[in-house]
Amino acid sequence: MADGTQNNDGKDGNGQPAPDEAALSARLGSLDQKLSKIRDDRKFQTDQSETGSGNAQARASAMAVGLRLSSELVAGVVVGTILGWTFDRLLSTSPWGLIVFMLLGFVAGVINVMRSAGVGRTP
Repeated sequence: MADGTQNNDGKDGNGQPAPDEAALSARLGSLDQKLSKIRDDRKFQTDQSETGSGNAQARASAMAVGLRLSSELVAGVVVGTILGWTFDRLLSTSPWGLIVFMLLGFVAGVINVMRSAGVGRTP
């Protein structure tokens, strides 16, 4: 073993790590650093995506509220128009029933939107 050959514990005859063992340790350390960097990058990306999903949920919630409010306004106008048209057909008062009930439907739709949005509520 004094001739520089390795024994079973990975050390040469002088008690020092063998050159290939030192190279392997260096490669292992380098790999560990690269893996740590990749883990940190992934954690950073995950943190950003969670923040982004929070924004996406907030935007989806705001869009849902907007669609609900707009549908309430449209529903009020449509119901008023149908009632006015029916009123005109039954009583032959065309176009006054349609005009009056369409305006009443619009007012009812605006009131529903204001009520749903919480505008004008007193604590």
